Amino acid sequence: MSDEENKMPLFQHLEELRSRLLICGLAIGVGFVLSYCFKDRVFDIFILPWVHALPKGQSVKLIYTVPYEAFLAEMEVSFIMGIILASPVILWQIWKFVAPGLYQNERRYILPVIFCSCLFFVGGVLFGYFVVVPVAFKFFATPSSPYITPMMSIDKYLSFAEKMLLCFGLVFELPVFAFFLAKLGVISSDFLRRKRKWAIVLIFVLAAVLTPSPDIVSQILMALPLLVLYEVSVWVVYFFGGGKPAEVSEAGE
Repeated sequence: MSDEENKMPLFQHLEELRSRLLICGLAIGVGFVLSYCFKDRVFDIFILPWVHALPKGQSVKLIYTVPYEAFLAEMEVSFIMGIILASPVILWQIWKFVAPGLYQNERRYILPVIFCSCLFFVGGVLFGYFVVVPVAFKFFATPSSPYITPMMSIDKYLSFAEKMLLCFGLVFELPVFAFFLAKLGVISSDFLRRKRKWAIVLIFVLAAVLTPSPDIVSQILMALPLLVLYEVSVWVVYFFGGGKPAEVSEAGE
């Protein structure tokens, strides 16, 4: 077999990846355009956690210090909303890219996994929006001195809120990811139980890395849901994951 024939599968794989990325980019572009058409409403929804966090009578206006910052903020919010709207297409493309490497009996789980992935991603974003971000802002927007007034810039607000929402959307995929690995025979519920102590340490390290600010409050708000999701993953693998793989069992003992 010639070198060109040996390289063809790799080139085909790269071409497949390119086409999947192109579709994801187009989906995000469509979501961005739709979001930008309603940018005022989208922006109002995006800043509601900050509005509700401030004490009554406090000005809720965000400030900007350079002429173009407000325009860029609208573009940024529309882009993030475009990613959220395009998330079903993105997840579908990811799983379709992985599918050729699976056995026939494993491919039947793709549609349920995609559906659950979309559900958990949106659920994570909503959890971050309605629970975590308001709690964090409520904590930070309550100064201990009457001489301190919270004045949030658009750039700082978006940097914090966007990262929190996207991070929670991603970490909520943990049960789906665990289910997929269990179906591939990589992990089992017994393996996850035995590694719980290490998982707790890793979760707090991951929370410290993922949170957009170095404060302990944000890290705890990220770590607690991750701990719950880990336990959910244990039970998901227990009920739906099948038998315990021998290789993983021996490696964990």
